[in-house]
Amino acid sequence: MTSEVRPTRKNLPLSRVYRLLEPGPVVLLTTAHDGRTDVMAMSWHTMLEFEPPLVGCVVSNRNFSFGLLQASGECAIAIPTAEIARQVVGVGNRSGRRRDKFRDFGLTPVPASRVAAPLVAECYANLECRVVDTTMVPTYGLFVLEVVKAWVDPTVKQPRTLHHRGRGLFMVAGPQIRLASRKK
Repeated sequence: MTSEVRPTRKNLPLSRVYRLLEPGPVVLLTTAHDGRTDVMAMSWHTMLEFEPPLVGCVVSNRNFSFGLLQASGECAIAIPTAEIARQVVGVGNRSGRRRDKFRDFGLTPVPASRVAAPLVAECYANLECRVVDTTMVPTYGLFVLEVVKAWVDPTVKQPRTLHHRGRGLFMVAGPQIRLASRKK
């Protein structure tokens, strides 16, 4: 005799849907223009293409980084690990309009090779990016970025990245599993 499995369901407010679909790591977006630099925490991003690697990033026009990104047309995406979680959250909770968040949160800006925006030394990976499409910026704040150079710390074998779950709640990436795949 088989028993019927009936999942329990509960209405979820639409304002919380993002918590279900936002599994990507929290990243630090760095920008530079006209002698000013900024770093902001961001979790609204997605891969759009493998080659060339394209990333879609939502940046609010209320953020100081928005103007720098729009004016310069380039940025860097730094991928932090749980070891600097408090610094990442601090960066995300402050504006860089009147402060140097690199200094305030003990992050080290490192010159990039292909863009003016700095890399973040404390992060295990850094992606140098150029804006390639802004057609969705006015409506959605969505910038399409092409990764033009990628850096990774080879000593970090299993990065424990941060994943935002909403309202101050984060998950940390855990054990990896390998399953057969025919994809890249």
